Amino acid sequence: MKVFFPLSLKVSLWLLLNLVLLAGVGGALLVQEAGFGWDMLVAAGPADKRLKDVARELNLELRQTPPEGRDDMLARLGEVYGVKLFLFANAEAVPLAGRPDLLPNEVRARFETPRGFNPGFRGQGGGPGNGRRGGPPPAGNGAGNGPAPPLPPTFLQRTTVPAAYWIGVRLQPVLDPTVGGPPAQRVPPSTLLMRADSLWTVMRLLDLDPWLVGAAVAMGLSVIFWLPLVHGITRSLGQLTRATEEIAEGRFDTRVGEDRRDEIGRLGGAVNAMAEQLDRAAKGQKRILGDIAHELGSPVGRMQVAVGILEEQADAKLQPAVADVREEVQQMSELVGELLAFTQAGLRAREAELACVELAPLAADVLGREAAQGKVVISVPAGLAVAADSALLTRALANLVRNALRYGGDTGSVTLSALSDGDEVVIAVEDNGPGVPPDTLVRLGEPFYRPEFARTRETGGVGLGLAIVKSAVEACGGTVRFSNREPHGFRAEVRLAAA
Repeated sequence: MKVFFPLSLKVSLWLLLNLVLLAGVGGALLVQEAGFGWDMLVAAGPADKRLKDVARELNLELRQTPPEGRDDMLARLGEVYGVKLFLFANAEAVPLAGRPDLLPNEVRARFETPRGFNPGFRGQGGGPGNGRRGGPPPAGNGAGNGPAPPLPPTFLQRTTVPAAYWIGVRLQPVLDPTVGGPPAQRVPPSTLLMRADSLWTVMRLLDLDPWLVGAAVAMGLSVIFWLPLVHGITRSLGQLTRATEEIAEGRFDTRVGEDRRDEIGRLGGAVNAMAEQLDRAAKGQKRILGDIAHELGSPVGRMQVAVGILEEQADAKLQPAVADVREEVQQMSELVGELLAFTQAGLRAREAELACVELAPLAADVLGREAAQGKVVISVPAGLAVAADSALLTRALANLVRNALRYGGDTGSVTLSALSDGDEVVIAVEDNGPGVPPDTLVRLGEPFYRPEFARTRETGGVGLGLAIVKSAVEACGGTVRFSNREPHGFRAEVRLAAA
């Protein structure tokens, strides 16, 4: 079974892939221009400004908070920003505050001092450094005593164990109020680490969520912009599909709109032209059959009269032969009658005047015509009515009842029922006979088609009974469906508009 993918879904997915491709190309160009990966999110623009504002606020808090209170301060501000905050010294990633967890190696690598740089800092009060008190260090040659290139002010590192996003911001040296000495006495330069558990948390921290919302809105507007085109195409193709299905079922009067000025409009015109040609051919065929049946009616009638006279005058030895001739002439008469009924039902499709027809009295009339009282069970609610041509509907139901009695009357009762189904009425004629081979169901209703078991003179007609039913029901604006019953039996279902 082939999987069906609507054209609207295909076009929408193609548009979405196009937008994703454009976004990917733009992102790749930005990464190539910036020269790094995740750091691009925090290197410039509103994200960089946001991080500087956060760093400025935290730096101010750190200046006003003694070392023993910095853990609680970072925990409090971390809850405000939705992240975990840690403070590390730049040199060897020494923890200063924030109760840090085990630092992943990828993040620790961001603290490594470039080779050839002495991590000591130069303060007026001395300390570890290059062995001098004050003054700039001597120019080095990269062998361990030269100045190192500055560390990036911000970075973003993604880790898998644990799965998190780490944002680092370099802070200005923090004044330590607990250290004695001159006010310029400083602690080592430090880095504020922010750990976020998801990318969305990073976006919110950097105030980038409006950009994501804007991108989503842009994609939504793009889809909405494309919807009229997609809807117009799929609607026209849907009309063409329904029209061709109806034409395939024999409703050659079906037409589609030709107002589109494109290939779909031309296709609609071609379908209409095809349907018109088929309609003309089918009507011409029925007219020819009707004319032939009409012309055959008079000689067949004269033959019946002649056979009757012959039967009265022939002696006993010739009576069996005369009886055979009479039977053949009777079958010819029935064939001519069915041909006339078939052509009239088909040619009256557009001329049929639909009116309110109550089903209960019509069903009783059908059983009276077919002499089927006591053989057919009627289950039709009183007052149930359909919009139909009374003569055509009577002919259709009479043929269905006759067909059910012929093939299933000896094996059980035949049922004629009707019930309301929304805006429609379902009329069903069912029997308990052998049914028909499943592969023949789709051909039932074709003129002159008979299943193999119905081709004998005793059980089969000429193959026009169900064709007359189909033509008559369609002339009333309804549909007919044939199916087998379980475990055995046959069902003919007619659907007509409720009156």
